[in-house]
Amino acid sequence: MPEPAIAAVRARRIWDSRGRPTVEAEVLLSDGVLGRGVAPAGASRGSREALDRRDGGTRLDGLDVQLALRSVNEDIAAHLRGCDPFDQSAVDARLIALDGTPNKSRLGGNAIVAVSLAVLDAAAASRRVPLWQYLLGDARLTIPLPEIQIFGGGAHAGRRTDIQDFMVVAPSAKSFAEALEITAEVYLSAGKLMADRGLVQGVADEGGWWPAFSSNHEALDTLMRAIEGAGFRPGQDVGISLDIAASEFGCGGRYSLRLEERELDRDCLAEYLVRLCDRYPILSVEDPFAEDDPEGFRCFTAAVGDRVQVIGDDYLVTNADLVEQAAAARTVNAVLLKVNQAGTISETFAACQAARRAGFGTIVSARSGETEDFAIAHLAVGWDAGQLKVGSFARSERMAKWNEVLRIEEALGAKARFAGWSVLRGGRSALDEASSGGSAARAPHAAAGAASTAKLGPAQHR
Repeated sequence: MPEPAIAAVRARRIWDSRGRPTVEAEVLLSDGVLGRGVAPAGASRGSREALDRRDGGTRLDGLDVQLALRSVNEDIAAHLRGCDPFDQSAVDARLIALDGTPNKSRLGGNAIVAVSLAVLDAAAASRRVPLWQYLLGDARLTIPLPEIQIFGGGAHAGRRTDIQDFMVVAPSAKSFAEALEITAEVYLSAGKLMADRGLVQGVADEGGWWPAFSSNHEALDTLMRAIEGAGFRPGQDVGISLDIAASEFGCGGRYSLRLEERELDRDCLAEYLVRLCDRYPILSVEDPFAEDDPEGFRCFTAAVGDRVQVIGDDYLVTNADLVEQAAAARTVNAVLLKVNQAGTISETFAACQAARRAGFGTIVSARSGETEDFAIAHLAVGWDAGQLKVGSFARSERMAKWNEVLRIEEALGAKARFAGWSVLRGGRSALDEASSGGSAARAPHAAAGAASTAKLGPAQHR
């Protein structure tokens, strides 16, 4: 019996978590199997990431996606019919060539990524295995450490704080399920603490509490109290992760902290962030400098990179070439992986492989505009990324992804191995020393899996 081929591709408009239009693609195979993929959307975006195709004009604030739907239903459908769905790299290469632009602006990154995800989903369904298993093959897997927002700021919460995300990680947990329970306690504790002080303004785009803080330090101090109020020890049971998203308030080496009413140059911002890492049990800092400031990244990573995960997001935009350049320049030691930043599954996996070769940490991430689709939960497990960031512990578009990893962990039973401390730089000592206010140098600790063989990607499943 011949292998299934792509028989049809179609798209529809659905709505994301901000009530904005987005693209959902379906790929039908000749064996009758259907795969589905959805394009997320970000609020803070790197200038070099794939561009969504929006209609413009006044209707729906110019955000409608009829042009992107046309890209799928006409151009893409005609060119993918008859293609091998199990050769993901060839399918994605065809999509890239068909678009013909460096940022996928002709067909639209939203059209392309939805189709790329749908092809992958269809291939796994045709093989009658879960997506994570299809990606992983026979390799050993790790259940990822969740990185979960407690307070939202920056572009996700009306810029109520300069720092975009105040998050927690629970590497002391023995399982993913326990890590979620710990986070739930911290999230509830934070909400009660803020309600008592009249600081709650609602919830942010990704489900974290929308705060009314007077400074970034107040946010961190409140987060420390929330951890303690939940019965955990900051720096021993629970650590802190920050997404600075500095491109949102910095350019040309100058940074404006609006909440604190001051402007900093690169050196002053580096000093400010290092002091935060010395004062609080911070394990991870994302985009501490603007995407146009590699020297800021380099200096900060040199100062704290032995004990803190320094992540490139807008700076690297899930691009393998940029990851390799960052490794050579030693500007970061971890990379955020967002499928719609790259535009296809194959390009995202290439960035993951480049990060692994460099000994970088890898974090599969959602966007602020999401749907109930949970494909990235499977990517984090199937690629053995080690970490997963999807927002807060509220709103169903977030919880759908956390809950899917719970199902995967349960299905694995005794074979499930939770990432925990192994994916964090410096291991447990990083939290212990940060909690005691120390800042002595420690030997770097390579991200989990960095020295291991690269995990199977979709193009290798034939």
